[in-house]
Amino acid sequence: MSLYQLSRLLFELNRDRALQDAFTADAAAVADRYALTEEERGAVLQPDIGLLYVLGVNGQILMHFAAFRQIAWADYLQMMRDGVRQHGPVRDGVYAMTSGLDEKVAGV
Repeated sequence: MSLYQLSRLLFELNRDRALQDAFTADAAAVADRYALTEEERGAVLQPDIGLLYVLGVNGQILMHFAAFRQIAWADYLQMMRDGVRQHGPVRDGVYAMTSGLDEKVAGV
C-alpha cells in the first residue's frame, strides 16, 4: 500500500487551487501523477470516503477532501462508519484498529 502517496495527493489537493482545478477537469490524470495502487486510485476517483478511511488516510486530510467533493459533514461521518462495515478495520495510519494487538504482541 502507498499510504504516503495517497495522503500526499489528498493533502496537496486540499491546499492547491490549481491542482483542484486540474482534478475537476481530469481527476484520472491528476491521480496518475502519484504512485497509487489500483484500490487507492479507485477510492480517490469515486470518491469512496469509507475506503479511503479504511486505507488509513488521516481524518484531517480526508475531511477537507470530502468538503472539496461537496460531501456534507453528516454524510462524511456515515461514509467512514460504512467503510469499516464494508471494507473491514482501518488497515494503516493513525486510526488503524488494533483490537487484539495486545494478544499478538504477548504471543497469546
